[in-house]
Amino acid sequence: MWVNPEDVLLAGALWITERANPYFILQKRKGHGDGGGLTGLLVGTLDVVLDSSARVAPYRILYQTPDSLVYWIIAHGTSRKEITEHWEWLEHNLLQTLSIFENENDITTFVKGKVQGIIAEYNKNHDVKEDDDTDKFKEAIAKFRKLFGMPEEEKLVNYYSCSYWKGKVPRQGWLYLSINHLCFYSYLLGKEAKLVVRWADITQLEKSATLLLPDAIKVSTRTNEHVFSVFLNINETFKLAEQLANIAMRQLLDNKGFEQDRSLPKLKRKSPKKVSALKRDLDARAKSERYRALFRLPKDEKLDGHTDCTLWTPFNKMHILGQMFVSTNYICFTGKEECLCSLIIPLREVTIVEKADSSNVLPSPLSISTKNHMTFLFANLKDRDFLVQRISDFLQQTTSKSYIERELTGSLNSSDDESERQFNLNDNSVPTATQALMTMYRQRSPEEFNPKLAKEFLKEQAWKNHFTEYGQGVCMYRTEKTKELVLKGIPENMRGELWLLFSGAINEMDTHPGYYEDLVEKSMGKYNLATEEIERDLHRSLPEHPAFQNEMGIAALRRVLTAYAFRNPNIGYCQAMNIVTSVLLLYAKEEEAFWLLVALCERMLPDYYNTRVVGALVDQGVFEELAREYVPQLYDCMQDLGVISTISLSWFLTLFLSVMPFESAVVVVDCFFYEGIKVIFQLALSVLHANIHQLLGCKDDGEAMTVLGRYLDSVTNKDSTLPPIHHLHSLLTDNGDPHPEVDIFKLVRSSYEKFGSIRADVIEQMRFKQRLRVIQTIEDTTKRNVVRTIVTETAFTIDELEELYVLFKAEHLTSFYWGGSSNPTERHDPSLPYLEQYRIDVEQFKGLFVLLFPWANGAHSDPLAMRFFRLLDQNGDALINFREFINGLMKKLHTPDYRHYLKLWNQEAKPKLENTKEMPKLNQTQFIELCKTLYSMFSEDIAEQELYHATATVTSLLLEMGEVGKLFTCPGSNDHNQESKLETSQRTHMRDATDSKTTQEAGPDGPAMFQQREQEETFIPGGLEESKTRLCGLPPMQDIKLEDSSPKDTGTSSAMLISDDETKDDTSMSSYSVLSAGSHELDEKLQCEDIADDTVLVRSGSGPNSERSSSTSIDKDWAITFEQFLASVLTEQALVQYFEKPVDVAARIINAKNVRKVGRTLLSSSDYEISLSG
Repeated sequence: MWVNPEDVLLAGALWITERANPYFILQKRKGHGDGGGLTGLLVGTLDVVLDSSARVAPYRILYQTPDSLVYWIIAHGTSRKEITEHWEWLEHNLLQTLSIFENENDITTFVKGKVQGIIAEYNKNHDVKEDDDTDKFKEAIAKFRKLFGMPEEEKLVNYYSCSYWKGKVPRQGWLYLSINHLCFYSYLLGKEAKLVVRWADITQLEKSATLLLPDAIKVSTRTNEHVFSVFLNINETFKLAEQLANIAMRQLLDNKGFEQDRSLPKLKRKSPKKVSALKRDLDARAKSERYRALFRLPKDEKLDGHTDCTLWTPFNKMHILGQMFVSTNYICFTGKEECLCSLIIPLREVTIVEKADSSNVLPSPLSISTKNHMTFLFANLKDRDFLVQRISDFLQQTTSKSYIERELTGSLNSSDDESERQFNLNDNSVPTATQALMTMYRQRSPEEFNPKLAKEFLKEQAWKNHFTEYGQGVCMYRTEKTKELVLKGIPENMRGELWLLFSGAINEMDTHPGYYEDLVEKSMGKYNLATEEIERDLHRSLPEHPAFQNEMGIAALRRVLTAYAFRNPNIGYCQAMNIVTSVLLLYAKEEEAFWLLVALCERMLPDYYNTRVVGALVDQGVFEELAREYVPQLYDCMQDLGVISTISLSWFLTLFLSVMPFESAVVVVDCFFYEGIKVIFQLALSVLHANIHQLLGCKDDGEAMTVLGRYLDSVTNKDSTLPPIHHLHSLLTDNGDPHPEVDIFKLVRSSYEKFGSIRADVIEQMRFKQRLRVIQTIEDTTKRNVVRTIVTETAFTIDELEELYVLFKAEHLTSFYWGGSSNPTERHDPSLPYLEQYRIDVEQFKGLFVLLFPWANGAHSDPLAMRFFRLLDQNGDALINFREFINGLMKKLHTPDYRHYLKLWNQEAKPKLENTKEMPKLNQTQFIELCKTLYSMFSEDIAEQELYHATATVTSLLLEMGEVGKLFTCPGSNDHNQESKLETSQRTHMRDATDSKTTQEAGPDGPAMFQQREQEETFIPGGLEESKTRLCGLPPMQDIKLEDSSPKDTGTSSAMLISDDETKDDTSMSSYSVLSAGSHELDEKLQCEDIADDTVLVRSGSGPNSERSSSTSIDKDWAITFEQFLASVLTEQALVQYFEKPVDVAARIINAKNVRKVGRTLLSSSDYEISLSG
């Protein structure tokens, strides 16, 4: 290909000149091709180690003016043919022109301009989109695709030099990280090593350090471990690998594939860095995720940039050093010390952004004012002008959005007024909860005015004073003082407001006005599995609280849960959501409770409430790791008892609400909304630590659960002004002595003192490790359940079924990566039963058909695969699940003995069972389609000619049978006796043919034909639906003999297949004609072209009607039975041998696991083994 001219100083180093003229030189890389010798081996090794493009493009053309020592590379090629075409073009089009120029500089300018013009023209003609990747990285992409056979859809993210350890020997090479695969390539002294691992198959990814390998990355799959070391930047490599593995796990979990962000700013054109646009995209995503998690921002918020600065804090008269973060809708700040100060300023609240005057004390200041009359002063800003411009751009966008929203809201309100549509959240059946339920059901008697209420009043005053000093609302300064107030407990009547603020739900609620009401309106009255489960659990949600002992509280809970199930069908509804939501409704208004639930399910507790509670299982694993680190003396005991898995799910899913007295558990929720999941881990560790001695003495899990249950029941909140609510969990504990009371505030403070060192970023790192393990365990469980479900239905072994499942799933994943004809979400739904979770469409089935089915030969493979797919797709949704796939495969690879079925047709004396069905007869259209299928199956078989001639004999016999059958049927008459005679006569003939065939069998076992033929018959697209039903029984035969009408001699047969070898070409098989020499009536009726691509049925007669189309020449009275077809096939030894030929299932599976198909790679269950060649 032509390349943008680049200068080359040493033209002869490691290159051999093959052609030359005064201006151009064609060179080949030393060692390329045969006869390279030791030099070739060394050069090849250097090319790999030094990342030279010559490994992929071993030919090149250089330009040089006669008197210059500088060369310019203008083209390179992967083959001699490609580079020769470029060379000839230069000789024919440029050489004469160049001789006209007198100045060498003019020649150089002309050649470079001409080459660049050719490249531009090519890109224009071939619709090549300009991308943001550097030329160096484009070379790496070309190498990656050539080395590993990857299609263009597989995007390379980055590549790194490293060593791969195979045994005790390191192999230096390059690690390629693409969106879906981890690949390694090495070439050392003639030995080549390749490794391809799918991210979706990785079970463990970790950095390891040993004396031998201080910095290494270990990649584990189900079957292998791979160790890579000697990285220049191991942290960058590992973070990228983590990110890509996370994307793969997300695909397995909920079908969320990777879509590149095209809105990133472009790199400078001559950037020397080998950074791809995808790598920049992933880096930006990682930064945005950390930014959103730090400030609890909505999931779609993207970080634009960050810069160091100082913030003036009026409450302590200081300039705090920290970082400013700017995104599309927010300006945020955090101090260098986490607990010092943080700030969130939504742009929707900003009124003025202005540059203040610089001074020695306050260099480059920036002032931001908000609607609630707060002013924030930032200073020491680098490139302040650029920052102000970015903020102004985002402010303008925010203002435009607000204007559009107001216009929409106004138009909706006006249309509502015009149509007099009144929206009521409850269909006017019960009153709607317009405020927090706790305020409506607070029971206070005069004697309750006691020290508790006084303490509550003091808490409220403390918070009001805090708001006065630090600000109120979203733009409040959040400091260590705020945290102290939270740990002391949030006042009852401020809880809803502060939960919204600390969780970030306030931002989503403010930016989505009217969203909840619309959702409620759309979702009410809709019924599905989620709503059924919601109705079942409504009265189990805090039944001890008076707010949920009447219809108002129940109706509010129903609306919130149903609206969320409608918003997020991937989660829908999960048990434990009802308990959490009921508590949210006690302290927040209905809409506020909905947005708090959104924040919980989608940001703060990710994947907790999906159908498989993956998030809770992940955090269970994290908790086990933390327990091993912080309470090691208890860890082994808890593992032996199996308690950790039991307690963690019940504690984490409900945030202790289901295991602790209500008034104490809400204090835990206060801390959770402020600091996130780390509070839950800290508290769980504190509970274990407080009961360490009792737990060490437990003999079984029941005893341990009793100890922990009694302890949690004793946790009290002495400051609570609520009336005592009987805790349901206490009823489940034993009748022993109650545990001494434990103050919830002391427990929480103790958890911070002992385990407060747990950091959020460490938890996220642990979550990644556990997520790999949990999702792969779920996938393995799914595989085992699928295999266990169908193993009794098939003749395959468990091992074979597991391998086939892996291939089936791999085909689904491969098309998910590189595109398919159907939506991946339709093909993979984790909420479905195990057998339905993975499904494939017809394009994917074609790939497996070629690999596993012995009929997949030549050009006829696709039509056969499509017919077979239609057979297996029983419900007609254009998708087949694993059971349907295995049933189809078993019918071909495990064919039963046909003679068992022949006995059914010879039961002359037995009456026909009422519930049995006859196989439908085959009409002419279906018979033609059957011929197509047979010819396609035999294409490119070893015995192709013999099979075609055998098929001709069978076809002639069947054509005559159909003609003879017509003699027994009077047109226009429906005489039952006449039809009975016809059918009986035909069955008798079939039995005679069958008996004569079976007597010729020498072995004890006859050919296994029936099952196979049943498939073939049902391939027929135009066939009746009943043809898919197994034959259960047949009508009794009568002693009516029909004169044998089968051909006595193939030379005078009424229908023959004649090979037309003269019409063969390089790409097609033989052409054949079925020449009918039967009755004149058949000649007039039957004419069909294109039985297969290379086969036609033609009428041998001539006359005025010979040109009639097949659509008008089908004989409606002509028909044959299934029994006639089977009996006719059994008369031909070649056909019998073909269909009963055994198939080595294991060999086909092994071959399928490692085969590389054109255009893409079908990966094995986990990875390719290192392949060595040399």
